[in-house]
Amino acid sequence: MNRLASIIYHGSRLILAGVFIYAGAIKGTDPVAFAGQVANYQILPYAWNYLVAAILPYLELLCGILLLLNKRIRPAVLVLFVLNLIFMLALSSLIVRGIDIDCGCFNPDAEARTTPLMALWRDAGLMLLLISTWMLRYRQHPPEAGDGQ
Repeated sequence: MNRLASIIYHGSRLILAGVFIYAGAIKGTDPVAFAGQVANYQILPYAWNYLVAAILPYLELLCGILLLLNKRIRPAVLVLFVLNLIFMLALSSLIVRGIDIDCGCFNPDAEARTTPLMALWRDAGLMLLLISTWMLRYRQHPPEAGDGQ
């Protein structure tokens, strides 16, 4: 891999690691408050809001740690890609339905609001980082038969 591609790969990977470790840690400190934020989207049945709040922070944290350690990059990026796509669909749903809530992505108790549109733009940027990390990982380590990486 040439030097520029290597810098972009490692930079993207580390930015994603930091973002998702932080997001998972913040949400994991108060799952009840996070469940309330999930409920504000008015998409899931009541009990599922708590299930999402109990699982999502630790999934983000695990994927972020894997990215930080440069281990199991492709599975971590794939999980985060799917999660980010779901977040973007949920945010788009809020915009279409005219529901203006704080996204609850990084701090459920923050005074500074993140509108759905702002969060959608941020998630689009994260999606670009996820795609570049995925693509450049293949250039750095081409998959082999039986390669779980």
